[in-house]
Amino acid sequence: MANTLVQDLVESGIHFGQRASGWNPKMQPYIYGKRNGIHIIDIKETIKGLLLAKKFISKVVADGKDVCFVGTKRQAKNVIETRVPDVKMHFVTERWLGGTLTNFRTIRQRLRRLEELEAIEQNDNFASYSKKMESQLKREQKKIFRNLNGIRKMDKLPGVMIVVDVKSEITALKEARKLNIPTICLIDTDGDPSLADIAIPGNDDSMRAIDVIIRELCLAVAAGVEQRGAAPQQGEAAPTEQAAPAGPRRSRRAQFRAEDAGGEPGRVEAPTEPSAGVPS
Repeated sequence: MANTLVQDLVESGIHFGQRASGWNPKMQPYIYGKRNGIHIIDIKETIKGLLLAKKFISKVVADGKDVCFVGTKRQAKNVIETRVPDVKMHFVTERWLGGTLTNFRTIRQRLRRLEELEAIEQNDNFASYSKKMESQLKREQKKIFRNLNGIRKMDKLPGVMIVVDVKSEITALKEARKLNIPTICLIDTDGDPSLADIAIPGNDDSMRAIDVIIRELCLAVAAGVEQRGAAPQQGEAAPTEQAAPAGPRRSRRAQFRAEDAGGEPGRVEAPTEPSAGVPS
């Protein structure tokens, strides 16, 4: 399976970065070399980031939280709309509306408005309205549906957000950071890895490359859902925040890496290199 994944990644062109003249120096640890003026991404780093992201997603979903996929660029839109509904998670592919997370109550109000318009259409197809009002209501319905349909079933903030291309989705990343929502990002050589909690270095302009990454992350979501469903049968009590040992607060990524490395959840360990604790 590991060999198949590596082969899929190579064939998709995930290792081709941007032109060397437009790179971000922060991506230096993830770059293998340069060929014909184009940076080549170290595919070992891509696999490390992908495997760490899959473990983290499975853990978050198993704990009962949801995942939100964000990719509004043309190459990512069709992939996300095809893959994500199969695992019944949320997505934004048209346009990230400012305040989607930080002003979530208003977003829910707009979704209720969409339900009202759909009910009117189902009952009499706007026959009781004038031609002008019918046109206005249909236009409003179409606009809300286009922008918010992917998150219409998201009744709470997601436990993790997956982003394709940090440069295009900077607003979404800022909102997630403000609300302490962990982010997993597919980042090209012209992106800023400091914007992501877990970075997956790779070509974010190739539809095939995006498809392989989203496919693998959706498999991790599906695995987490299975664990979520099996938890009550085992009769194990879910851990609560109140029962956690007291100690200095750490980021979710740091806690996950420490637990994955076999450390005690309540103990603060010495900082490690970015690739430490990553499954091989």
